[in-house]
Amino acid sequence: MDYYVLKESLRQEVMRQLDFHKEWQDEEIADIIDTAILKQSREQYISTVTKLTLKQELFNGIRRLDILQELLDDKDITEIMVNGSGSIYYEKNGSIDRFDKKFDSEEKLEAVIQQIVARANRHVNEASPIVDTSLADGSRVNIVLKPIALNGPIITIRKFPEKAITMTELTEWGSVSDEAAAILQKLVQAGYNIFVSGGTGTGKTTMLNALAEYIPSDERVITVEDTAELQLRSIKNIVRLEARNATSDGDHEISIRDLIKSALRMRPDRIIVGEIRGPEAIDMIQAMNTGHDGSLSTGHANSVRDMLSRIETMVMMGTEIPLQAIRKQIASSIDIVIQLARLRDRSRRIVEIAEIVDCQNGEIIINSLFEFKEYTEMTEQERKEGKFSSAMIRETGEYAQYVQGSLVRTGNKLIRRRKLRMANIQLTL
Repeated sequence: MDYYVLKESLRQEVMRQLDFHKEWQDEEIADIIDTAILKQSREQYISTVTKLTLKQELFNGIRRLDILQELLDDKDITEIMVNGSGSIYYEKNGSIDRFDKKFDSEEKLEAVIQQIVARANRHVNEASPIVDTSLADGSRVNIVLKPIALNGPIITIRKFPEKAITMTELTEWGSVSDEAAAILQKLVQAGYNIFVSGGTGTGKTTMLNALAEYIPSDERVITVEDTAELQLRSIKNIVRLEARNATSDGDHEISIRDLIKSALRMRPDRIIVGEIRGPEAIDMIQAMNTGHDGSLSTGHANSVRDMLSRIETMVMMGTEIPLQAIRKQIASSIDIVIQLARLRDRSRRIVEIAEIVDCQNGEIIINSLFEFKEYTEMTEQERKEGKFSSAMIRETGEYAQYVQGSLVRTGNKLIRRRKLRMANIQLTL
């Protein structure tokens, strides 16, 4: 008998025995599956390997997320991309590959989607075909259905490590230099408002988690996220807020703007906004300007200057303020911008750390403190001081060396030092 025919026959047999008015334990379902496989093996030969595979796939299909569970259980996989029922890709160790399995039908894929959104108390259908949610382990999920998605239901899952990556690990991997990490630690402790900028998949959330570990333990922190992703386990006095999409009737939406306004009434020392992508930028900027020093956030942009321009645009989406006033607000609220990038070898690095100095003659003044330089671009002194990665990656079947380089000082001094003096922190920069 064909494997898929056998699997479907067993699935139907198991489903007939399950009374869904009862709350089944995992062990009970596993026993029913074992019994069904044993009964079938008396009628036809089934190898031990096939039995184990059938058991795992049947259990995943009933209790978990079907064939996606295998990818979710692989700790080295960071992204899962489902392009309809017959096409699944995943990112592993920086390389994107096609999964050798597919859903039995589009109906099965849609059932998995409804299972995902139901667990998070979300809704998605043809009338409201886009939803952002998360899995129980914190993995971020984006779902798009027909008629928006022309090639069938689309699922994109961004997985996060079980344990938040620390700044120490980032320095070991060459993502940031030891010197820059030590300076960032002092800037966070002194209450500098820091914005993390970068493209998709550059590690903005990872950097935000790493920076947050430097927040003093006696401070109260409020996090605001569209979908909960942050892993701030070192902070004891923490409140986590998550936005809520509108219902199918368009009611009961709780936006990032609503949450930031509410967070201001919760007596926060710092506010951390997972990502700024719309009119909530004005609320975040005002929060940074009204006594909540040390606040952190992220945004999508390809450079520090581009990030500031995007913030300007987002602020204008939320209020009618002259551009000159917006730029002054941005310059007085954001102290530091950390720019991340994914280099040609797929490694994620900090490529610039810049100070936002002031707004003069209608232009925001940027003071670049650190810049990423490749080994070939460095002076002899920089080569001696730099830290390079000699790790190897597999790329299209061949080995290729990581880009060799490091964050180096530009020679510019930090100008805005008031917060350092107020916190009695010494910084040689």
